[in-house]
Amino acid sequence: MSPRKSEAGASKREMNPTRRYYEKGGRKRAMGAMSGIQQDLPSTSKTKSKPKSAGNAKHDLSLDDFRAYMPGHRYIFIPTRDMWPSSSVDARVAWPAGSDGKDIRPSKWLDSNAAVEQMTWAPGLGIVIKDKLIDTGGWVNQQGCTCFNLYRPPTIKHGDPKKAGKWIDHVKKIYPIDSDHIINWSAHRVQRPEEKINHALVLGGKPGIGKDTLLEPVKHAVGAWNCQEIAPNAMLGRFNGFVKSVILRVSEARDLGDVNRYAFYDHMKTIIAAPPDVIRVDEKHLREYPVPNVCGVIITTNYKTNGLFLPEDDRRHYVAWSDLDENPFNEKYWDDLWHWYCHDGFEHVAAYLAQLDLSGFNAKAPPPKTEAFWHMVSSNRAPEDEELADILDALNWPKAVTLESIKATARGRGYQDFSEWLGERKNRRKIPHRMESAGYESVNNPSRKDGIWIVNGKRQNIYALTKLSIRDRTIAAEKLT
Repeated sequence: MSPRKSEAGASKREMNPTRRYYEKGGRKRAMGAMSGIQQDLPSTSKTKSKPKSAGNAKHDLSLDDFRAYMPGHRYIFIPTRDMWPSSSVDARVAWPAGSDGKDIRPSKWLDSNAAVEQMTWAPGLGIVIKDKLIDTGGWVNQQGCTCFNLYRPPTIKHGDPKKAGKWIDHVKKIYPIDSDHIINWSAHRVQRPEEKINHALVLGGKPGIGKDTLLEPVKHAVGAWNCQEIAPNAMLGRFNGFVKSVILRVSEARDLGDVNRYAFYDHMKTIIAAPPDVIRVDEKHLREYPVPNVCGVIITTNYKTNGLFLPEDDRRHYVAWSDLDENPFNEKYWDDLWHWYCHDGFEHVAAYLAQLDLSGFNAKAPPPKTEAFWHMVSSNRAPEDEELADILDALNWPKAVTLESIKATARGRGYQDFSEWLGERKNRRKIPHRMESAGYESVNNPSRKDGIWIVNGKRQNIYALTKLSIRDRTIAAEKLT
């Protein structure tokens, strides 16, 4: 093999240490820590039942493995939380004897003896929640009703918290300034998964520095099945089953297009912070059902510019950025770290995060605005923002203004290109975001069904200063008509 090919191969291996370690046999150990789905379920005494028939029928499941979900008239298979039709339950479970001694279908028995009126996903609560139901306002008492909890707690056995230093050192090498906040945020997810953290953790830096490796022990500590990873575009789709997660990772946030970046930011507001305290989950082929809004969001990105849109008044993102160059660690570093992970390292980190003192960490307070945060804010300022500010300066920052007035002033001040930009149909959805960045928002006309104002005989949107009260915005808008 030529030296050039050898060097290329080494570089490729350094860029993906997780994959390289798994290829060397670490995967077997790592997956072992994630296995044992049934271990998190309470032990139950198997219901004695009488098989419908002998022969070769396979009845290796029990009635205790299922609950009847009455809103959809389907059956929750407890070990995996999957939905089964009645025919599958009847085929796999031995038929019990009824009061008259005759065999009855297991699905019918479940309907009468193991039914739930609702299901949710709620960390910190038991598998069966009796005499309570959840709606958009939270939990309500309802005698005689039962809610099934889809949440499965982690099963990892805790090691020695004093031996978690290798992971702590890794965090500090990547994010020396932000390490304390990252570790506290992670510990909160382990200790209080039922409590909402009202800000997302943004982990940025060049590829190959170890962001994935940093998060791996945290994923094991909260239960790998309680972590979900999605692409930014998936956030804007209809289905939102990903909110059933202790940690929701949005990976590789990058330029989504000018409109989508704003839409992504707006859409994430209700997921990153509460209220809302309850979110309705929409999953394919299932009825919508409510779950507590407790997921913690981590956004990873390799892009400091053209990535996330963050306005300067944002209160929902803590931005940590690493100054390390791409692939800063050699192959031995990754091998040693992953060998330690898979030989009780995961258990030591889980123990450390579970006992870390969080008395100084306020999950509800706005996070500090880091230098990286302000860099992202500055990079999001488009040329049109500066030109709009110049025009509003010329207009003496009025309480209310129309786009026609802004365009006319732009033409008179020599900003012909900006005036044309405002008039282009393709930019119509961008303009409200530009106005919002400048401190203005659209005012609804309460006297018309369409909410549009009539100014100089033309239907127009009117924008008023955001800092004004709703009443004062409406009064300022009325003065333009």
